[in-house]
Amino acid sequence: MKKKIRIFLILFVLLIIYVYVACISLMPNDITIMQGEKLSFFKLLGISLDETYNTNPNIGEYKSQKIVETSNIEDYELKEVGKINLNVNLFKSLALKELTVNVIPKTKVIPLGNAIGLKLYTEGVLVVGMSEIEGKKPYENTGIEEGDRIIEVNNVALKSTKDLIETVNKSNGKEVEVKYISLKNEKKAVTMKPAKTKENQYKLGLWVRDAAAGVGTLTFYEPQTGMFASLGHGVTDIDTSNLITIANGELVTSNIIGIAKGEKGKPGEIRGSIEGSKKLGVVSKNTNFGIFGKIQNKNLLNITEKEMEVLTRDEIKTGKAQIICEIENGSKKYYDIEIEKVYTSNNQNNKSMLIKITDEELIQMTGGIIQGMSGSPIIQNGKFVGAVTHVLVSDPRQGYRGICGYDDKTNERSWINKK
Repeated sequence: MKKKIRIFLILFVLLIIYVYVACISLMPNDITIMQGEKLSFFKLLGISLDETYNTNPNIGEYKSQKIVETSNIEDYELKEVGKINLNVNLFKSLALKELTVNVIPKTKVIPLGNAIGLKLYTEGVLVVGMSEIEGKKPYENTGIEEGDRIIEVNNVALKSTKDLIETVNKSNGKEVEVKYISLKNEKKAVTMKPAKTKENQYKLGLWVRDAAAGVGTLTFYEPQTGMFASLGHGVTDIDTSNLITIANGELVTSNIIGIAKGEKGKPGEIRGSIEGSKKLGVVSKNTNFGIFGKIQNKNLLNITEKEMEVLTRDEIKTGKAQIICEIENGSKKYYDIEIEKVYTSNNQNNKSMLIKITDEELIQMTGGIIQGMSGSPIIQNGKFVGAVTHVLVSDPRQGYRGICGYDDKTNERSWINKK
C-alpha cells in the first residue's frame, strides 16, 4: 500500500512539474500590445512577474516612469507607451524566463479589402530539393539542406537562379566555395565540386528557387506612414513549408478569374492572375503575421473607406461584425460575420479570434472563407479589429484572425499577438 502511495506521489509531482514547464515554455519571449491593454497570463502558485526597465532611448520620458500597474499575474495593465522587460520568477527568487513587452500607442488605419497580387524575391536562392547528377552528389556531406539559402558562390553574390547557373558553369568543374544561411539562420561556407552533365554543363545537384508569387487581400493602409499590411499570415515555400526570407518584392494589382467554392475538407480559393498587373507598392517584410511594405500608387486602390481606430483585444466583443473583401473584380463589399470567441491570452500566434461567416450572399458565392480572402479586414462598430488569417477546413464558414499593432524593431505595423 505504501509503495502505491509513493508511486502516486511521484507521478503527481512529475505532473505538477510538467504543467509548470509547459506553461512557462508557452510564454512568448516578445509581446506587443496597445496602450491601455492588459496582459492576461495564467495564474500558477509561486509564479510572479518582476519588472526590469529597458534602457532603449526611444522610450524617452517613459523609461524612468512606472508604466506597469499590477495586482497579480492575471491583471497586468500597461498605461503608457514604452518597452520593458519582465522576469518570470518562481517564489520570487528563481528567475525562469524574461519577457520583452512593447507598449504601442493606439493608431488609426484605413481598412481596404482589395484583391491584390504579390511578387516576392528571395535573399539569395532557396534550396527546395536535391538530385544526383550523372550518379554524383556534389551536395553530399556539405550539410546543405532543403530550406537553406545560398547567398554566394566563389564570392559572387546571388540574386537569382540565373546567377547560380552562370557562376557554377564558369568553374569548369573545379571546386567552388558556397556560402549559405541555414534554417537556424547560421551563415556557413562549404566547398563543392560541380558534376558535369551530358549537355556539358556543370551542376551542384540542387533544385533552387528565387521568387514566389500569388494573390491575396490587402488589409489596411496607414496614411501617416504610407505603410500597408496584407494576408495576415506569412508566405511559405510550397516545397519546404518554411517562411520565405525575402530581399524585396512588389505589391501589384490582380485580376479575379474565378471562384472555387469551399466545402468541408476543401478550403476553396479565389483564382486570380497578375499578368499585365500594375505596381501598387513595394514589399519590405514577409513575417508570420503577414506581408508589409509601402504604397506607392495609392490612386490605383480606389480608396473609399474612412480612417478607423484600431481596437485592442480587451475592447473587442463577441457578436456581430463585418469583413471587407473583393470577390468580383472592382466590387468590394461588406459581409456579415459573427465573432464567436476572443483569445485574450494568446500572445503566441496570429489566431486571436474565432469568426464565422453568416452572410448568406457570401456563403452562396464562396461557401465561407476561402484561400485568397486571407487579409480581409474585420470591422466591428465602425472600428478596425484585425484580419482573416486562416480557414477551418472542417467548416469553411469558420476561421481565425489576428490583431494589428506595431513592431518597433522594424518600424513597421505588425500583428499585436507577436511571438
